[in-house]
Formats: sequence, structure tokens, C-alpha cells
Amino acid sequence: MNWQNISFDWNHIRAFLVTAEEGSLSAAARALNLTQPTLGRQIATLEETLSVTLFDRVGRRLVLTPIGHDLLAHVRPMGDAAGRISLVASGYAQSVEGTVTITATDLMSAYELPTFLRDLRDVAPGISVKIIAENTISDLQRREADIALRHVRPEQPGLITKRLPDVAAQLLAARSYLSRFAVHPPTLKDLASADFIGVGTDDEGLLAAYHEMGLPLDASNFPYGSQSAIVCWEMLRAGLGMSLFPLSLTEVDPEVVPAVPTLPPVFFPTWLTTHRELHTNRRIRIVFDLLAEHFTTKKPGR
Repeated sequence: MNWQNISFDWNHIRAFLVTAEEGSLSAAARALNLTQPTLGRQIATLEETLSVTLFDRVGRRLVLTPIGHDLLAHVRPMGDAAGRISLVASGYAQSVEGTVTITATDLMSAYELPTFLRDLRDVAPGISVKIIAENTISDLQRREADIALRHVRPEQPGLITKRLPDVAAQLLAARSYLSRFAVHPPTLKDLASADFIGVGTDDEGLLAAYHEMGLPLDASNFPYGSQSAIVCWEMLRAGLGMSLFPLSLTEVDPEVVPAVPTLPPVFFPTWLTTHRELHTNRRIRIVFDLLAEHFTTKKPGR
């Protein structure tokens, strides 16, 4: 390879890649923890070094030029390679101090992980944890997180996955909402006209899940809903309707109870996942193993 032909700064290539991926200088600057003027100068320097125009400025937006599109196809593999280098290097890190990033659903992040973090602090006080509370799937291979807790098994290659005990879920409701029914607990016939709270954005999948439970509901049964499970949980606590939630949440609020105790619970799988190279990193291994122990030794119903 003729190294003298490589005249650009690798940091400027990173600036271009992140700006193209994020869609704006402001978003890219936040992602790289740089100021927007600094990022803009790096891209301008790259354009001058390569003697090309990578972006057109359209109002406040940046639009890739045809040359920018062509260059991006070559730069993305460079970004992926840089991420893999980071993964391998992290795998050899043996310090038990540092930060571990965990991604989990917003509901699990709010009501399950705090007790785990308290126990982790006693065992490994040098480890700090950042929680990414979101209901979308983070890409572990691109270092969006170190460890993931999900109810869907990851399909990406190169991941270490451990199945945890299933989560028992049941149709829950606030006592204030159940008091509206003439019969308590309500019968399945009563539920045909009850209000339900829709969790998530997959309306068809939600209805199918209730149909499998023997509840022939339709869209009219769901006057409220949100993609945030925490928001739906607060709606339920406020007495707006009933919904399928982990049975363990009845311990969070004693005013929330199973709406129909005779209905059998529904079980959701839980998967603990990390990248194989990260699994040799001591601090990530500690967090991974303690998470597995935490979810495995919980008392029944949790």
C-alpha cells in the first residue's frame, strides 16, 4: 500500500461518517461530544484535502452530494472496522473499574434494574452503570450498549446469549377501575366491554395476544395507549383501564391487582446478551454474571 497517498486525517473521516449517519451537524456533534463549529471545520478540511464537495447546504439541512454518497459506501466499512478494534481492545481490558452500558425496556429499567444496581454497588463499587431505557433493539456489535436485556432473542452473529427465567404477566387493573364492575372479579363477558390500555405500536399483535387468552377484543376496547410501557403503567394505576403487565408490578403498587385471578398468566422469555469479545472483559463479565444471578434467584412471581 502506498501510505503517502493517504493524506486525510482519520478523525475527519469519522466526522464525515457520523454527520452522514446522524443527518445534521448538531446531532453529529452531540454524538461525538464536539462543538458544532469544530465538527464543521473538520468536514470542511476533509473536503479541501480531497478536493471534493461532500455535502450541499439546503437551508439548515446537509444533503449528501453524489460524491458524498460514493465516499460514504467506502467509509462505512472503516467505521465498522474501528468498532471491531474497540471491541477486541475492550475484551482484553481487565480493570474492574469503569463504565458498563446496559440497554433494557423502559419498564425493566425503571422497576427492575434499580434493585440490581444497589446489589452491584456492594459487590463492585468501582463499576458505574449507564442505562439505555428504550424499547427498540440496540446494536451490540456497534457498541450501542455492552449488555442487553430483551424479551426477543437476538439474531446477530458473534453474540453470547443466556436465557433467563420467563417473566409471568397477567391482566392487571387498579382497584379503582375494577370497582366500576357490578361483579368482582369481572367475568370474561364483562371484559368484552372493558377499557384496555394498548402497550406498544403493534396493534395487530396486541389484539392477537388477547385473542389467544380467550378475549375477543377489538380496537374499540383500547381508548388509551402509548409506545412507552411506563406511560401505560401509569395510565393503569390511574384507573383508566386494564392491561397485560408483569405480575411482579403488583408489589410496586398494592392498589393494582389481577383483574381476573382465574385467568392463567402469560409467560414472556427474557434474554441476556453481550458480545463475545466483551465477555472476556472483567467488569462486563461481572455485570453479566450478576445480572444472570439476579434474574435467576428472584422469588417466584417476580
